[in-house]
Amino acid sequence: MSARYDGGDRAKAPQAEALAEVSLTVLQGERVFVLGPNGAGKSTLLRVLAGTLRPHAGLFGARISERERREVAREVAFVAQSEEVRFAFSVRQVILMGRAPHQEGWMRPSSEDARVLDDVLRRFDLESLAERCVDQLSGGEKKRVAIARAFAQTPRVLLLDEPTAFLDVHHQVLLFAELDGVAATNATTSIIVTHDLQLAAAQASRVVLMKAGRVVAEGTVDEVLTDRRLEETFDWPIAAGRVEGTGERAFVPRRR
Repeated sequence: MSARYDGGDRAKAPQAEALAEVSLTVLQGERVFVLGPNGAGKSTLLRVLAGTLRPHAGLFGARISERERREVAREVAFVAQSEEVRFAFSVRQVILMGRAPHQEGWMRPSSEDARVLDDVLRRFDLESLAERCVDQLSGGEKKRVAIARAFAQTPRVLLLDEPTAFLDVHHQVLLFAELDGVAATNATTSIIVTHDLQLAAAQASRVVLMKAGRVVAEGTVDEVLTDRRLEETFDWPIAAGRVEGTGERAFVPRRR
C-alpha cells in the first residue's frame, strides 16, 4: 500500500502543502504507528489513504480518487480524531452505517449485517448503550461507537487517528486486543496516528516519524524511537530508556 501527495497549485488545492513526496509502504497485517509534532501531516496522511483528500497515488497500486467510493469503503475504514453526529441516531444505527458498503441499493440490512452489528456491540462493550442516542454519550463512549462502526465495515485496512483519546485504560486494552484479533484472523492492517510514544513502543510492528509533511524515519521501534531521532523530530531532547524490572520502554522529555 502506498500513498503520495506531492504538492500542486496552492490556489487550487490549499491542502496540498500538508504532505510533500510522502511514500509509505505497509505490509498486510502490520500495525504501523505514525508519530510526529503538531502539523507534521499525520492526519492528512490518513485522509489521503482514506480517499477523502485527492492523492497522486493511492492504495493497492491504484489512485483512490479513480476508484468508486463504495469499493474503497469495503477495504478501508477511517476513524477521525473527532466527529459529530448531526442527527439523533442511536448507537445501533450509527454502527450499522458501517455496513452500508456491503449492502444493496436499497440499503436494507441483511442477516449478515445484523450478525456483524451484534458482534461488534458485544466486542466493544456497547450492548447496554445500543438504543441510546449518540449525542447523549460521553466522549469515550462516542469514540468506542466510531471504532465499532469501523470494525463493522470489516475492512482490509483500519486508519485510526488518535483512537485512544477519551478511552479509559480498560477500553484502550480492549481496542488493541481487538486489533490483534482482526490481524490474526483476517490479516487486517492498521495504521494509527498518536502522540503517545509509549503506546507506540508497546504496540507497533513498525513506526513512522513525520515532520513538516515528510517521513523522516521509518522502521522498528528500536531503530526509530531513539534519543537522536526523537529530538530531531520534536525539536526537544527526549530520553528513551527502559523501566527497570519490566523492560518496558519509557520516554521522558529532558530539560534544556
